[in-house]
Amino acid sequence: MTTTAELIGIARKAKSHAPMETLDRVDVTTKLGIDGDYRGKLRRRQVTILSEEGWQAACEEINQPDLDWTIRRANLFVRGITLPRTKGRKIAIGSVIFEITGETDPCHRMDEAAPGLKNAMTPDWRGGVTCRVIQDGVICCGDRVSTID
Repeated sequence: MTTTAELIGIARKAKSHAPMETLDRVDVTTKLGIDGDYRGKLRRRQVTILSEEGWQAACEEINQPDLDWTIRRANLFVRGITLPRTKGRKIAIGSVIFEITGETDPCHRMDEAAPGLKNAMTPDWRGGVTCRVIQDGVICCGDRVSTID
């Protein structure tokens, strides 16, 4: 079964602890991940994907429903999909294909952004997934998102 959804946000950071830069479109490659993102060379964690539903559940749990998704410091923000929780599963966004390499564990920086956020993001993989790129392309906000079985 294939599930479809939508890419609603793209962000990158030039280096660790740098501010997040949001984009409407970006090149994505197997060699460098999200163009301009410092984590792109890390094979197992090139790109992080966060679902709007998981983010909203965590924010509501700490009574801060209006926190901006970039506080999570994920690269891609998707709506309308339950992200697979299995290593090796694939997600297509536009023409780009990602392979899930694991769960994005929330770190202490989440509590610096909003007290209690780290614990609120821990259940049900609310922190999102880490991925590696297995097919290059350009992605844009509004692109369709689907899981590949």
